[in-house]
Amino acid sequence: MIYIALLILIATLLTGVPVPISFMASSAWLIFFGGPDGMGYDPAQLLPHGYLQMSSISLIAIALFIMAGGLMERGKIGEQLIDVVDVFWGSVKGGLGVVGTVSCAVFGSITGAACATLSCIGSIMFPRFNKAGYPRGHSAALMANASLLGLLIPPNATLIIFAWISGQSVLACFLSTVSAGILVTVLISLANIWLLRDTPSVLVAEKRNYAQKWDLFKKRGVKAIPALMLPVIVLGTIYGGIMTPTEASAVAVLYAIPVGLFIYRGLTLRGLWDCLVESGVTTGVIMIMLYSVSMLSRLYILEDLPGKMLNLFYAVSTNRWVIMGMINIFLVIMGMLMDDISVVTLTTPILMPIIAELGFSPIHYAAVVGVNTGLGCITPPCAPVLYLSGRLSNTPFNEMLGPCLWFIGLCWLPALIFVAYFPKLVLWLPHVALGVPW
Repeated sequence: MIYIALLILIATLLTGVPVPISFMASSAWLIFFGGPDGMGYDPAQLLPHGYLQMSSISLIAIALFIMAGGLMERGKIGEQLIDVVDVFWGSVKGGLGVVGTVSCAVFGSITGAACATLSCIGSIMFPRFNKAGYPRGHSAALMANASLLGLLIPPNATLIIFAWISGQSVLACFLSTVSAGILVTVLISLANIWLLRDTPSVLVAEKRNYAQKWDLFKKRGVKAIPALMLPVIVLGTIYGGIMTPTEASAVAVLYAIPVGLFIYRGLTLRGLWDCLVESGVTTGVIMIMLYSVSMLSRLYILEDLPGKMLNLFYAVSTNRWVIMGMINIFLVIMGMLMDDISVVTLTTPILMPIIAELGFSPIHYAAVVGVNTGLGCITPPCAPVLYLSGRLSNTPFNEMLGPCLWFIGLCWLPALIFVAYFPKLVLWLPHVALGVPW
């Protein structure tokens, strides 16, 4: 019966059925026809399980980080970050792309939301790219890839959910993806410059000497101090042990409101209300999804799906590194079919027992999940972030696909190999900071 349930899940997702309803349809089949005797399960035991899973204070951070991203977008906070980075890279060919990439990394490190990062930084950068002669397909692909850096440079919502499901430390999961986030940031910046090396239409800003850069940095830096303080407050308090991620997300919201309203004057009372409403709607959708998948994952465990998958892996190879490769392929395929949060909520309960059986660290696996969810967001057919970038930049999909594949091959796949097969390089920061075992 478990295989029919999986078939129902895949078929409903492929036909465009909303993700929570797809989860519920698969759950309904197992409730009525699952179990060792084929008589199903008692719903009275599953519904309380879903409510119990949802009663976690860590999940509040997701709503607050979503709200902080909306406030930063409307409050013109992202624009200040871009202006500061532009001082150092604006006069290099392809440097404007580096400006957009680094700005996405900084913005994403506060909100942890790819769509909010893309909406804010992309809406500012796309006109600049057009003016500088960047091919629009390249620009759209670049911003789609760069906006996902928030899934690697913490805090981010997907790792909060991963930690909630797997019972791991949220901070340890955050630290596991830092090295991968820095690596992908550097690779995207270098790949952008390399891809544009022979593009004659790309204009380069007038070169500035050291004194000019310093004067411009002082001018823009003073104006950007309130914006630059936001990542310092959020990341500094989390990593310094002063606040939990939930408390830091609340501080980010409380800080962004007066900065957007009174300092940069991009946020209005009407905009504040719209942001609260949109954040509430987004959070509601995520909570419904988490509730439905918590019951489905419980049913998958009762049906021993992890054991069946492990036997399938062992039928191919008993080498744990080969199985790690198969797990990555599985996660990439799942990411091609559904969004990042759905992938994490669905696969974590299934794969965590397998990871433990193979002797891998759960924190190491958190980094693997972080890179895979980012890769899935730009890999067709689902690719929600890539399609959003196309809409924001008014770029047809066929123009984005080629550059995006280059970024995937040059940036994301090397990062995936890095986190999957060099666990000590991934775990060194959690080990040093928190004593996580190697």
